[in-house]
Amino acid sequence: MRRAAGKPDDGSLVPRLSFGNQMNGMTVMNEMDNFDMNLLRVFDALWRHGHLGRAAEEIGVSQPAMSHALQRMRDQLGDPLFLKVRTGMQPSPRAVVLAPVVQGVLSEVREHLLTAPRFDPAQARRTFTLALSDVGEAAFLPRLLARLMKEAPHVDVRTVSARHTDIMDQLERGRIDLAIGYYPDLGGSDVFQQRLFRHGFVCLARKNHPVARGRMTAEQFRELPHAVIQSESRSQELVESYLRQHGIARREMLRSPHFLSIPLVVASTDLVVTVPLPVGELFARIADVQVLEPPFPIPAFDLRQHWHRCQHDDPGNRWLRSVTQELFGESPGE
Repeated sequence: MRRAAGKPDDGSLVPRLSFGNQMNGMTVMNEMDNFDMNLLRVFDALWRHGHLGRAAEEIGVSQPAMSHALQRMRDQLGDPLFLKVRTGMQPSPRAVVLAPVVQGVLSEVREHLLTAPRFDPAQARRTFTLALSDVGEAAFLPRLLARLMKEAPHVDVRTVSARHTDIMDQLERGRIDLAIGYYPDLGGSDVFQQRLFRHGFVCLARKNHPVARGRMTAEQFRELPHAVIQSESRSQELVESYLRQHGIARREMLRSPHFLSIPLVVASTDLVVTVPLPVGELFARIADVQVLEPPFPIPAFDLRQHWHRCQHDDPGNRWLRSVTQELFGESPGE
């Protein structure tokens, strides 16, 4: 409750709200400007208690202030509303008519304005949009969708793959709920991010490779034919940048914008490829390839989930972020 400093308790619970009804003209607008919406609380308390003192106690004002508020309502509505009788306060016929209207307005305010929104995954019907690379989908979606099908059976997922500038624009517009992966260009005060895990790179070769057998030397790395992936995944840029900075040359026999064909190509040829660790582990499960440690200390990097400020307090987005962190986030100390 707000009152002007130094003024007596006159029943003015909070500042008046001002809004108008264009359909009914300027007269109604002026009346609404002058009507203190907090008087609805006074009306409701008097209606339910039928007693001035008990209503004042509920509202948290003195009885004189409550009497003053009642008089203001009478003046503005042109009706006595509540009349003093031996047992308390008797509602007038107009008050009987107004009671369900007042209670409906207060109920709407409590439910839609004063109550924090909730997200019940078991009942929610919603589509979440995730920004993921193609290989990110393979790494994240199986476990994430399994969890959603169990806990949020009516929630759908849509994935998009776009340039970083487009992802930023769609985050700002609320069209993407989360961007999961390596997005070093997503930043600024309006973008939140949370680290999930850190990993480096591995090399892949077919299991019966005539040269790379359980390990790979720097000489082998330089001489063997390589498959090079040129995709929207920014992580591959780290490999190329490191090799350029250190003058490490290799034979680039295949350049492809796609990850999907790589495990089959490597499994059936003598080509080798350098990919992020989770990708290498995934490919090793679906193709006859071996995972080898690179002979060079290629820098590791963090995978994060990113979201925009406009989604920060959304209950559904918060729930999805917590699920993602629980499924893929490293434990403290890892």
